Amino acid sequence: MRWLGVMALALLASANLAWADDAGEAVFRGNCIACHSLTAGINRVGPSLAAVVGRPAGSISGYAYSAAMANSGITWTEDRLDAFLSAPQAVVPGTKMTFMGLRSPDRRAALIAYLKSR
Repeated sequence: MRWLGVMALALLASANLAWADDAGEAVFRGNCIACHSLTAGINRVGPSLAAVVGRPAGSISGYAYSAAMANSGITWTEDRLDAFLSAPQAVVPGTKMTFMGLRSPDRRAALIAYLKSR
């Protein structure tokens, strides 16, 4: 009987991860895809976001970052991404990113989880 509870929790966790991935992909497609790719080495108006979690800001060679971003000293942890996605210009004044930010903490969390998996 106990294994049923464990199985139910595992299925619930799996369903939640799938939902978060779907929600994050939807946020990415609705807000980021016009300027960013998820393919390493493919930059658009903005740099590739492939493997962005854990990467130092301004570190992709071949992309022309603003001086503000290149000299920010930021490493893209989940917390730093959350703050930046909330208000990019407030976190890195002078960034080229003109996006006004995602106000919803749930949408930011879903997007960060999605980016973390890429």
